[in-house]
Amino acid sequence: MEGKSVPHGKGKQRAAKEAKVKKKRRWRPGTVAFREICLYQKSTELLIKAPFQRLVREVAIDFKSDVRFQASAVLALQESAEAYLVGLFEDVNLCAIHAKRVTVMVSDMRLARRIHGEL
Repeated sequence: MEGKSVPHGKGKQRAAKEAKVKKKRRWRPGTVAFREICLYQKSTELLIKAPFQRLVREVAIDFKSDVRFQASAVLALQESAEAYLVGLFEDVNLCAIHAKRVTVMVSDMRLARRIHGEL
């Protein structure tokens, strides 16, 4: 065994310690996403405030150039928009489940909007 050294004594203990280094926890696919879904379903705060406010201002400029909004008006718009989208996606999910799928497709969105009477 020339050229190869076999650990013994303290070197052997150090090698054993390095082998026992704990690996970082790896969650299965979808577990973290499911946890985040539960977290956001429990919460009531609005998720994205500034981008929505910019969108509202951008759309309003198309109608009138010098428009001002009260902060409460923008919050009311965002609340109603989020409530509408949540309800729509609930119906879209039901359409997907009815088709015996777990994946939401564009056709589910079209069907849900048609049932709502929006198309």
